[in-house]
Amino acid sequence: MAFCFPAVRLGRKNRASSITLPSSPPPPPPPFSSSSSFPSSSRWPKWNHLSSEMDIMERRRWDSLESWSMLLDPGNAENSEANTAGDREEWMADLSQLFIGNKFASGSNSRIYRGIYKQRAVAVKMVRIPEQDEEKRATLETQFNSEVAFLSRLYHPNVVQFIAACKKPPVYCIITEYMSQGTLRMYLHKKEPYSLSTETILRLALDISRGMRYLHSQGVIHRDLKSQNLLLNDEMRVKVADFGTSCLETQCRESKGNMGTYRWMAPEMIKEKPYTRKVDVYSFGIVLWELTTALVPYQGMTPVQAAYAASEKNLRPPLSTTCSPVLNNLIKSCWSANPAKRPDFSYIVSVLEKFDECLQEGLPVLVHQELRLGNSLLKLFKACIPPASSIPVQA
Repeated sequence: MAFCFPAVRLGRKNRASSITLPSSPPPPPPPFSSSSSFPSSSRWPKWNHLSSEMDIMERRRWDSLESWSMLLDPGNAENSEANTAGDREEWMADLSQLFIGNKFASGSNSRIYRGIYKQRAVAVKMVRIPEQDEEKRATLETQFNSEVAFLSRLYHPNVVQFIAACKKPPVYCIITEYMSQGTLRMYLHKKEPYSLSTETILRLALDISRGMRYLHSQGVIHRDLKSQNLLLNDEMRVKVADFGTSCLETQCRESKGNMGTYRWMAPEMIKEKPYTRKVDVYSFGIVLWELTTALVPYQGMTPVQAAYAASEKNLRPPLSTTCSPVLNNLIKSCWSANPAKRPDFSYIVSVLEKFDECLQEGLPVLVHQELRLGNSLLKLFKACIPPASSIPVQA
């Protein structure tokens, strides 16, 4: 990827400057509507919409800044924890080599910019560290440290590549490879419902499941797998991103508490029960459903209503009536209420690869009417055999 623009460098005497790079803002997500059909309970969060006056003033001050990049002053070295400690972390960014472009995404505490780092196209995620809210500051710093720790040790074609990071209060930043096509959610939002071909669904699902298989092989639980955290590059390959809430399975195997996003969150995590890596499999089931429908899960419900429906009523989004039974059966096994009945990602990859092989060879698939995980998911296929001796399933 090549860019043509005037050179603007972060140097010792210059603050980070903004440059204009071509981009288009992400489309807004589909609207959600409230529903009164779900009972309220003290167990569910009660959102407090009233912020302190000081917090409001601080947020306005941050929002008024055209670019947070002006806060990344390379000469302000004394603010760097690594430098004050006398050590330079391996991942420490050289800000004199960083060119900041235009913002293309933002959250409540972060902004993401396009940029160039050492002559390479990158995405720069900047996290604002609040000065007044000690609890939020500690949470954001923990998430930043977690994301850097995991990203810097993970190397896989289906995991977003970490490049560098820096900690210069009041802004922390993480530099990763630039994924030009945005998030999977943005991609699906542009599609008509139920319009993705089986071949496209399989290609995207295989990328995601291979990336997750690698993460689990490294003992990492993502804990926030969702379409917004899956990124697409120029070749429309998917990479898993955003490890701010991830953990090592040995450290969070029995941990409790809500991590992730309600619409994709496993029931045991919603209920704050002990959980394992199978929470990621549940989330993958929701993502696979998104691929088969191009819809938002639990559309028409608020996030809290969706969480209540999934965990207390065992409700799941309606399966597509047009996609292959192979995919629908796989979705149902992944989002099983019983974590023990969910397959692992090695198993999921094997099923998807076998299905893809049958499609590539133009052979029909004979499937069982009932999915029994104990007898192996791969028995969905029995075999890819000539059409004369099988009952084809339309993919």
